[in-house]
Amino acid sequence: MYRNKLKLIIQFLLLITCLSVVLGLKKSTDSTGLNPLVAEVRVNFRLFAQSTNDLQKAIAVLNENPESIIQAKIALKNSRLAYKRVAFFLDYFFRSSSLIYNKPAKVEVEEPYMEYQEPAGFQVIEALLFETQPWTHQKELAAQAELLTSSASDLPALLYGFTATDGQILESLRLELIRVITLSITGYDAPELKSGIMEAEQSIQVVRKTLLPLLTGTDPVTHSLMRGLDKTMTYLQQHPDFDSFDRMEFLTVYALPLQEQLSDFIRISKADLNTQSALNYNAKHIFSRDAIPLDVFPEAVKTNAKVVALGKKLFLENALSGNLKRNCASCHRPDQYFSEPLQTSLAFDEKSNVPRNAPTLLYAGFQYSQFWDGRVKSLQEQIKAVIANPQEMNGEHQVIVERISRSAVYQRDFKDSFPLFKGNVIPIDAIATALAAYIQSLAPRNSAFDRYLGGDHRAMNTRQLKGFNLFMGKGQCGSCHFAPLFNGLIPPDYKRTEYEILGTPENADFKHPKQDHDRGRYNFFPISYYEAAFKTPTIRNIEKTAPYMHNGVFQDLYQVVDFYNKGGGAGLGIDLPGQTLSAKPLNLTETEMQDIVAFMKSLTDNL
Repeated sequence: MYRNKLKLIIQFLLLITCLSVVLGLKKSTDSTGLNPLVAEVRVNFRLFAQSTNDLQKAIAVLNENPESIIQAKIALKNSRLAYKRVAFFLDYFFRSSSLIYNKPAKVEVEEPYMEYQEPAGFQVIEALLFETQPWTHQKELAAQAELLTSSASDLPALLYGFTATDGQILESLRLELIRVITLSITGYDAPELKSGIMEAEQSIQVVRKTLLPLLTGTDPVTHSLMRGLDKTMTYLQQHPDFDSFDRMEFLTVYALPLQEQLSDFIRISKADLNTQSALNYNAKHIFSRDAIPLDVFPEAVKTNAKVVALGKKLFLENALSGNLKRNCASCHRPDQYFSEPLQTSLAFDEKSNVPRNAPTLLYAGFQYSQFWDGRVKSLQEQIKAVIANPQEMNGEHQVIVERISRSAVYQRDFKDSFPLFKGNVIPIDAIATALAAYIQSLAPRNSAFDRYLGGDHRAMNTRQLKGFNLFMGKGQCGSCHFAPLFNGLIPPDYKRTEYEILGTPENADFKHPKQDHDRGRYNFFPISYYEAAFKTPTIRNIEKTAPYMHNGVFQDLYQVVDFYNKGGGAGLGIDLPGQTLSAKPLNLTETEMQDIVAFMKSLTDNL
């Protein structure tokens, strides 16, 4: 039954992708790189298919003999490396087909249709092979191996009638480089195998080979790109060990300059194309302040200084509350980095508390959903909900509108800030828009980390640099808190915000943990995969925004890192079968945990 289901999935996905070709969805007018690309991909498809056959054979003989387990892991690593030579092509041109191979080993829900996809492919195999007794999972491992071999053998069919422009090819390579910078070096795809650096090297190799037919000029930009590719590839080849890899050196000396060089080449080639990403390709690199533009997020406000100033005034306005005593800053204090030091905020009645911790508003505009459970999509919706919430500001919208509209000062301010504003009634939507504009502006990007990447190599100390390498490597923190904002925006296209089930306990006693009963996103979308799921927040300015987690249970950053080091709630012994965080200990030393804390403190902005 399981294998039949997998076969049906394969057949459906291949049908969709083949139809997309037949229907002419990929027309080409400029295709210098097309024929070399197809020839190279055809070869790599064959090598990948062979590697999946080898993996299937290794799994077929898996038993209690440690050598058989080692051989299966080696076969998995080799197949993953072979896959990385076709991943950029599948991810860009045949996204649905790529899902067969390298999806995370957890259920992912496709919103708003609430369809979900069962885990499949390499990451499922990896999770099973690294169990204590992997041979007990041989039936499921065999089914996953068959899924890979069956689909890999059919991949050449995707090339029938395939066409692509040079612009499309270049965009696929641009996104692959971002994938290397943000995912491969963090171990996102293979946290147990720790093959991310070797996989990154394969990706850069294939980027170089795909670019070669297009690099026919003798101009300085082309030469610079070739040198950058060669230097980056050599560095990866010389430093394959995952845990000791110096990610900061790789980024600042090799990868980020390479990203800039590739962008320059695409620009002079007049082949700029953005069909799949929310990124601003005109930014210098992924860590540039303008790399992720605000206007891609729901109901983003096109701001100017007047609108932001009006929003700042409203942020401190008690007239937005039901008792004329509270305002936005009551729980999001500017002097506390727009958070507050309480575990959970004091409720409107000034006696009880609201259910969840008040997170910082810094960088809140850079998300596709708001609140811990993501129950609204925009800042405006969140603002209106908070104003009306009986536990928070308890303000009736109509009453608020009447109060603000009666103010001659606000009448003047709204007319100055919104040229199209007419009439004497200031609607709640306009109030929310001004507040959203102010909150959007709370994104300084001037921390020591940002200054270091900007060229000031005195901005971070040795311990912070070690902490960054651990955060992005052995600690696996960068696999959920994605660069550059270190929140749940998923690279390389940055079009979705991630939710995770961590098993955060109700108390901070790791020897006697109590299960927290907040159901998280499940209360909004009642499906089992969202039970106790929460949005991944930014860790920028985390030094100043204690206490931590959705329930404010942890008082200091060392506790937070220790919680992850122990495998989250499930690692502490809490019964949470749906936990998306691995329950395995990270085996970080005390010094390593302190280094990670030191790095996180380098993300503190100067306000």
